[in-house]
Amino acid sequence: MSRRDVKKNMIAWLCVWVFLISLTGCGKQDTKADHMLRVGVVTYTPDDPFINAMTDIIKSNLKAKESNTMKVIVSVRSGDNDQQEQDEIVEEMIDAGCDVLCVNLVDRTAPSNIVRMARQNDIPVIFFNREPVQEDLLQWDKLFYVGCDAAQSGEMQGEIAAEYIKNHPEVDKNGDGKIQYVLLEGEAGHQDAISRTDLSVKTMIENEIELEKLSYQFADWNRAQAENRVSQLIDQYGSEIELILSNNDEMALGAVEAYKNAGYRQAERPIIFGIDGLTDALEAVEHGTMQGTVYNDKEDQARMIALLTVALFQGSDIEGYGLEDDIYYMSQYRKVDGDNVDTFLGK
Repeated sequence: MSRRDVKKNMIAWLCVWVFLISLTGCGKQDTKADHMLRVGVVTYTPDDPFINAMTDIIKSNLKAKESNTMKVIVSVRSGDNDQQEQDEIVEEMIDAGCDVLCVNLVDRTAPSNIVRMARQNDIPVIFFNREPVQEDLLQWDKLFYVGCDAAQSGEMQGEIAAEYIKNHPEVDKNGDGKIQYVLLEGEAGHQDAISRTDLSVKTMIENEIELEKLSYQFADWNRAQAENRVSQLIDQYGSEIELILSNNDEMALGAVEAYKNAGYRQAERPIIFGIDGLTDALEAVEHGTMQGTVYNDKEDQARMIALLTVALFQGSDIEGYGLEDDIYYMSQYRKVDGDNVDTFLGK
């Protein structure tokens, strides 16, 4: 037996032991409990602040569903950017008695193993944030997706950037009638990255903003990587960069840090726009170091994931849940700029 197999078996038995202990503990605490809902949440990485925040809200929403007749156990693990590892984690959760799976795929094109294992064990799967291709979701009637339309976020980012430029002609620092821009992309081949990239630029052009591309850079949705990429671009282009469009807030915040570390005063920096509505980004918009973002409604998505999870466990009718094609639940994005950011910060 390989070292990887030994590790896998040890983890699987540990998960079983944890579930059994939890079952026993709940039974002792409340003899009225008739059902135990065991939910497995598996994310693509432990290092994505948006996914981590959303996972915390999912857990809170699920725990709020507890009653005298139903206790809830939520186990959260990460695939650590490795689809094979994520598949193995799902298998361990199934072996441990999981009732419903909530999966944020590492690779949206590779859910087949997860679907096969879940179907063999009659365990519903709610995919979230990273949308599998439609053909995969049509394999079985207990597969669902909760997320947002990435194209909408790109359009909204383009709209708020275009509006800002029209209201602030000083953005065109060299006065050439064009906005020199850099685009920070999440990752190569990722559906959301492609949609956000294409639609943000297209929308700005449709809003009569003339653009000149200086560079597209992949930064894997990561703040530190984006900071490094933008630092290199500052060395290359200096003050030529007038606009940075970022596929997410983490990379946008990395760009902010790069200019801060390079010693640029705020008036000398490009305008910067993100997507997600992270608290750090909302505060950056409030303070003027970012000019806008697009709010990805993690609260609404977490609410629906919790509702669906409980309904699927209880065998309840989900007809009134507003699912498109009985599969999809899509939250709406919202624009955030300096005028309305206080609303999103709860002020």
